[in-house]
Amino acid sequence: MDAFYAAVEILDDPALAGKPVIVGGSRVRGVVSSASYEARASGVRSAMPTAQAARLCPAGIFVPPRMERYVEVSRSIMRVFRSFTPLVEPLSLDEAFLDMAGTERLHGSVMEAGRKVKARIREGTGLTASVGVSYCKFVAKLASDLEKPDGFTVIPHADVGRILAPLPVGRLWGVGPKTQARLEGLGLRTIADIREAGERRLVDRLGDLGLHILRLAQGEDDRRVEPAWEARSIGAERTFERDLSATAAMDKELLSLAEDVGTRLRDDASAARTVSVKVRFHDFRTVTRSLTLDCPTDITRELYETACALLRRAWSRGARVRLLGIQAQNLVPAGTGQLTLFDAAGRDRDRRLDSAIDAVRQKLGPDAIVRARSLEGESIRDTGSAGREQRNARRP
Repeated sequence: MDAFYAAVEILDDPALAGKPVIVGGSRVRGVVSSASYEARASGVRSAMPTAQAARLCPAGIFVPPRMERYVEVSRSIMRVFRSFTPLVEPLSLDEAFLDMAGTERLHGSVMEAGRKVKARIREGTGLTASVGVSYCKFVAKLASDLEKPDGFTVIPHADVGRILAPLPVGRLWGVGPKTQARLEGLGLRTIADIREAGERRLVDRLGDLGLHILRLAQGEDDRRVEPAWEARSIGAERTFERDLSATAAMDKELLSLAEDVGTRLRDDASAARTVSVKVRFHDFRTVTRSLTLDCPTDITRELYETACALLRRAWSRGARVRLLGIQAQNLVPAGTGQLTLFDAAGRDRDRRLDSAIDAVRQKLGPDAIVRARSLEGESIRDTGSAGREQRNARRP
């Protein structure tokens, strides 16, 4: 995506369009998370201290980051990616590799598919994306960065040498400022220089890193796109302004949390083998209880009923609760696991209900439809707290 956090802020506040927007909070103490292209024109970059950014761009408009909103938009983007191929490897909230091999009959050539991805992201989120198309991960990643913003770059295998040759060594994956300075100290400033230096010189000076850099400079990268299911979890928790002690009020909150987690699981085409509940009491004592299911689930009712059962194991009648949370763990691709015919029929009804609710909320907003149980009772939430999503995905 193009200047993702800043782009989301502009999307939500069109008055910021065309202005130097800097996401990072305070001008005095903080770090730049993202900057619009107008701010970048003044030299502002991600990870820069906000005080330095303010000096470089006095007219900059500083806004605090809103991670919950960025995660929400990210889920929409990842849903678009997975509508084209199940082989999606996220790098961050706004960037991923897609393996389109074998999808030609569905989406046309890889170039046609790339343009469709761009168009669908624009239609679904209002944001622009830069797409790189190539035969391996490194070259595709590099291609996506060459024509930002709103770029579309294709690098065929036959052209990789010509296109990479004049680029600075900092474009190579794994070459940060320190390694770049070291390479430049050896007189190696461009990717062409790396190729000409040869394996012996690079390995003598840089060891295994030298061989890695040389392979990338030659356009060689045999890593596969690897969706990392096993190491992730999706969860949500809420802190209440007033402690809860009534079972009905806690059950209502668990239903809301189960809906949140279930929606994210379905968006992610994932199912949970394990469900955990977190309970924090008024004295800040925290208890967690977990259950591994016979069959992985993404169904709201099953998540809710499991959470209620776990709450009964963690909570004693009369105890005051200040926080509740649900976490879906040990994620697997949706559809994994075997059921009896009876179970399958019941689950099919639940899944159709969840899909219908998801569709209405996606079109009309989260409050457009609610379950009857959600209207029962009353509880007070701390409006300063928000659901948290945890994704500990294995990085490439």
